Amino acid sequence: MSNIANQKQSRYWIGVVSASHVQRGVQGGFAQLCHGKAAPLRQMRPGDWLVYYSPRTDMTNGKPLQSFTAIGQVADERVYEFRMSDSFVPFRRDINYYPCREVKIADLLERLSFTQGSRYWGQRFRYGHFEISEEDFLLISSSMLCDMEALHGIRS
Repeated sequence: MSNIANQKQSRYWIGVVSASHVQRGVQGGFAQLCHGKAAPLRQMRPGDWLVYYSPRTDMTNGKPLQSFTAIGQVADERVYEFRMSDSFVPFRRDINYYPCREVKIADLLERLSFTQGSRYWGQRFRYGHFEISEEDFLLISSSMLCDMEALHGIRS
């Protein structure tokens, strides 16, 4: 993990998406945030890290999950439209995802700076996309990643 910490230009982000939609993104190698808006995707740069938090298993009728569900690194500069239907053309961005396990946020609440000591910790997640500190990213990623060695050779 020390190579991640040494990447000074990297920034770290949380995306809030249902687990079923996260899985589509992981399978397709893309991120789609805030109901397809371009702005959150444009905030990120190649080499930045994205951790998905899934409040529910599915967007509409899903069961509560409250877990970090995927982790990846922004692949390139491109933010592009993708036609999902005639009436829905969201923006996407390519992400290199890493094998990981789901981690319940309850296990980390008192250790993350953006939730620690907050009775209303979920409020921050309502924005759908926000930046976190390197320390918080390292805490989350060390809990999630199945193969920590996979990150050592990555260059931003």
